[in-house]
Amino acid sequence: MINIKSSEEIRLMQIAADIASECMALLEKNIKVGVETKELDKIAYEFMLSKGAQPSFKGYHGYPGSICASVNEEVVHGIPSERKLKDGDIVGIDLGTYINGFHSDMARTFFVGDVSEDARKLVECAKSCFYEAVSVMYPDNRLGDIGYAVQNMAESNGFSVVRTLCGHGIGREMHESPEVLNFGHKGKGLRLKAGMVLAVEPMINIGKHEVIQLADGWTITTKDKTLSAHYENTVYISSEGPVILTEQR
Repeated sequence: MINIKSSEEIRLMQIAADIASECMALLEKNIKVGVETKELDKIAYEFMLSKGAQPSFKGYHGYPGSICASVNEEVVHGIPSERKLKDGDIVGIDLGTYINGFHSDMARTFFVGDVSEDARKLVECAKSCFYEAVSVMYPDNRLGDIGYAVQNMAESNGFSVVRTLCGHGIGREMHESPEVLNFGHKGKGLRLKAGMVLAVEPMINIGKHEVIQLADGWTITTKDKTLSAHYENTVYISSEGPVILTEQR
């Protein structure tokens, strides 16, 4: 079942989204060579609580962190730890907030120090993939239009799209229907409707698209150990088109 949100529900979701985007901006300021990813987790947790929100991720199916911190070949779900960020790393930060009965969800991939040109192009492409997806998120378009937009942008730049992970609906639950694939065909799939809220999240690899899960039961890495980048926002489809709720205002 697809949950169509009312204007009041969107107002409440915007509150959660604003806290998430403020938290992400705070983390960006603290990402530097030598910082431990668990320090970033602590910063995020304390900030969310200070705003009256809870981290959507903490305790979700037993997940231990308030954020996901995925470094280099880690695609998503990297558990915060004593790992120190090094010059040349890229780190994907994924976070969600819960307040007033609603969730938000967003991700960014940041540079640590001086990164390679290939890493820079990959991260920029992941962002471009997201905005290509948003450009087709209008009522009466199809879910396949979103997947096609992401896939076409990634592959035309020589990158690959992770196929076993996807975006999702979001609202009172962090993961709601429908699944939002990052590959697909134009004009196929569920028809988009005003009132839908989707977490759209391209996960783009510099090498092949295959991924594996590590022994911790959470961390997903590229199978070939090449770099991966992640970019996500919570997007409301209004009658006039897409509104990015987690875009910093």
